[in-house]
Amino acid sequence: MQDGFFSFLKGDFLTSKDSLKTWVFIVYITVLAMIMIASSHQAEQKVYEVAELNQELQELRSEFVDTRKRLMRLKMESNIADMMSERGIYTSLKPAYKIVVKSEDE
Repeated sequence: MQDGFFSFLKGDFLTSKDSLKTWVFIVYITVLAMIMIASSHQAEQKVYEVAELNQELQELRSEFVDTRKRLMRLKMESNIADMMSERGIYTSLKPAYKIVVKSEDE
């Protein structure tokens, strides 16, 4: 048992006659490990990207709500009347009426 352990520590399995199989296996495991590390790195980058996009989405939503609120204030009749009074245009005191023109065919 000790001979096997010491030969393993010396690396005899890498220099023996059947070492080609061992080297192929070591290269295979190394490639798989590199692929796994790259994959986890890409997944982590995607998580950060999603977090950034969620933050940007929240900012855009709050900007949209704020802009919509300002638009609703600007569309109010009292605000429009105030802005137009600066230009000399006032609301009519008489209500609007409809003019109906009858044609000869009727």
